[in-house]
Amino acid sequence: MKCLRVCYPEPKKVEIVESELEPLTEGRVLVESEVSLMSTGTENIILNALFDPGTHWANFVKFPYYPGYSSVGIVRELGPGVTNLKVGDRVVFPHAHRSWHVPTAEEPIVVPPHVRPEDAAWFALARITHNGARNIGFDLGDSVAVIGAGPIGQMVLRWAVCAGAQHVVAIDSIPLRLEIAKKGGATHAIAATADGALEPLKEHLGGVLPRTVADTTGFADVFPHALKLTRTLGRLLLIGDTGSPASQHLTPDVVTRGLSVVGAHYMNTYLDRSVPQIFDLFWALVTDGRFKMDGMVTHTFKGTDAPEAYRLVNENRGSTVGVQFDWRGL
Repeated sequence: MKCLRVCYPEPKKVEIVESELEPLTEGRVLVESEVSLMSTGTENIILNALFDPGTHWANFVKFPYYPGYSSVGIVRELGPGVTNLKVGDRVVFPHAHRSWHVPTAEEPIVVPPHVRPEDAAWFALARITHNGARNIGFDLGDSVAVIGAGPIGQMVLRWAVCAGAQHVVAIDSIPLRLEIAKKGGATHAIAATADGALEPLKEHLGGVLPRTVADTTGFADVFPHALKLTRTLGRLLLIGDTGSPASQHLTPDVVTRGLSVVGAHYMNTYLDRSVPQIFDLFWALVTDGRFKMDGMVTHTFKGTDAPEAYRLVNENRGSTVGVQFDWRGL
């Protein structure tokens, strides 16, 4: 069987390639893709090779590169010895953008039947941002400012809302993204970049700064401005990964105002909450309407039109939030 795949054969180039599907051996399952979600930050840092030598990016990115880690599909066949899944299950798994997959049976996680595939595709970003929310410790009544209302920022502010934050402020220069943030529960929206948000932020919060700030942008030059937006003895969540971490410089705010800087990553793990439990929490919050997904997918492309999708994101990323590939029928 043939499989269509998104490929970066070299930096700044996207192709759709066809390859033979892996054999369905013992302990594996055949999955037909429905949709997959582009991680617009990570995938375009890789596509454009926007990372420094010696970083973790340089260690794992090798061209040709097959991007993606947020796939949803239907189990079509079971390999010998598979008992934890059944044909017809809708599953999510952290594999690249492609039309068919043959993962090991331990990788896919079953999606409840009432969760739409378009919402389920956010599972990987839900895990990353859950880890951010967990690490920074959003509190009941908290005041939170989220810098950047792209995919990661949208998910972070929704976790803050679900955690009971009283004030959740979205900061972004793109009106479309701020409107989507409001749909997700943001109590205030500031149309500005981080370096111009200080006074509007104080105004929205009664003259004080937020106790918790999240920098979700992935841009190194935002970091010092994010520190200035954080209240004395407050906390800054650094969750937007940058390809140039050496360019992120601490300011005197960290020491003189006693700030805490907390990082978060997809691979963070917890003794009291497994990865399947994180996804169960996400499914439940989406289902009961507390984690609002309305408007999160701004663009859908057929999988075969992936080069056009990456062109859009690279030329006009601000017009996008969720960019998905639809593999059905391919």
